Amino acid sequence: MNTLTEVGTWLATAANWSGENGVWHRLVEHLLLTVVCLALSALIALPVALTLGHLGRGGALAVNLANAGRAVPTFAVLVLLLLTPLGRYGELPTVIALVLFAVPPLLTNAYVGMRTVDQDVVRAARGMGMTGPQLVWRVEVPLALPLVLTGVRIAAVQLVATATLAALVGGGGLGRIITAGFNLASTPQVVAGAVLVAVFALLVEAAFVAGQRLAPARARGGPR
Repeated sequence: MNTLTEVGTWLATAANWSGENGVWHRLVEHLLLTVVCLALSALIALPVALTLGHLGRGGALAVNLANAGRAVPTFAVLVLLLLTPLGRYGELPTVIALVLFAVPPLLTNAYVGMRTVDQDVVRAARGMGMTGPQLVWRVEVPLALPLVLTGVRIAAVQLVATATLAALVGGGGLGRIITAGFNLASTPQVVAGAVLVAVFALLVEAAFVAGQRLAPARARGGPR
């Protein structure tokens, strides 16, 4: 009980929220890292998933290969990247590791969303003379959007949680609060940092769920 009280005291102390090492600064760093990695992951995964989903070829292999990457711990990938020449370039190894971690849910959900589009609708659109690109953007993508958004939500929440690893290699983010707590042997600070990451992840989850409610209800949910 004393630890919980000390955690509350730490979170209620204004000095812990201001300055370069304060919560607000670390939160902005964490948010920027998450957004950058999510954007890069989407730029890689979504074009591949939408194209393969439209063509109906090679998607299963791509999804299986992407999901096989989940078996490799992100921290192990980060350590291996640090041992390469890429380790000289600041947070680049962290960004690469996190992008690789976020690709599978984006690729899987987008591909499955495209393949579960009602084929009667697709055939009707073709019968109306729609070209391939028109079919993708006017018919298939809108119908697959709920599953695509589910993949984005899963990737975003996973990135928020995993981006704490950046602190282990000198990066920014809320993980720095946790590592600083370990260095100071301050259990309340370590727990407070973990609480902040958990709350941030829940807020991101809630924001995406609210966004998904604006999408058609037909395909909400999807594989994880």
